[in-house]
Amino acid sequence: MSVKVYVEGGGDHNKALDAACRRGFTESFRKAGLEDRMPRVVSCGGRGGAFNSFRTSHNNAGDYYFPILLVDSEADMAGLDAWEHVGRRDGWQRPDGASPDQLHLMVQAMEAWFHADKETVQEYYGRGFRPAALSPRPDIDNIPKADLFAGLKAATRACPTKGEYSKGGHSFEILAMVDPGKVRASSPVHVGRLLNVLDRICVR
Repeated sequence: MSVKVYVEGGGDHNKALDAACRRGFTESFRKAGLEDRMPRVVSCGGRGGAFNSFRTSHNNAGDYYFPILLVDSEADMAGLDAWEHVGRRDGWQRPDGASPDQLHLMVQAMEAWFHADKETVQEYYGRGFRPAALSPRPDIDNIPKADLFAGLKAATRACPTKGEYSKGGHSFEILAMVDPGKVRASSPVHVGRLLNVLDRICVR
């Protein structure tokens, strides 16, 4: 069975950004131990587009492939499970037959993953990077979205080579570099569950 991961990320009608998004997630999954049984990453732009693409894929999947939706939670989940959260926040109805294993959240934003491996982010930016500006919370699932971006902006403001953090320009390059083992350890509920599901269903 083929596994497709429909991700929130990339740019609507921006081929270069879509390619960067696919490379970033593909490299992250490869480093997580899926090298010989990789899922196919589908860059979908905005979260609404990701859900619509996933829903269409799910409705047409049959027994041929297993679609997964991977999006930001955008906000605190208040104890809800993933489908309950997107139902309440986005008004998304869980497609008939869709399982819990088919929806995963990158905690409040993908940038939370970077906070699990600050050393690699510092290596990427080099001189002028201020790691102390990033949230010190070890539980990256609970770092508010606003703090994720504010911290990255503050930490990179004085970096002469890369410049200030850019969502499109830097994010997927950093994603390809960070250690997924550290991300899993800092987010066992969300990233850990995602990688466990992929490890189980992606077969050689």
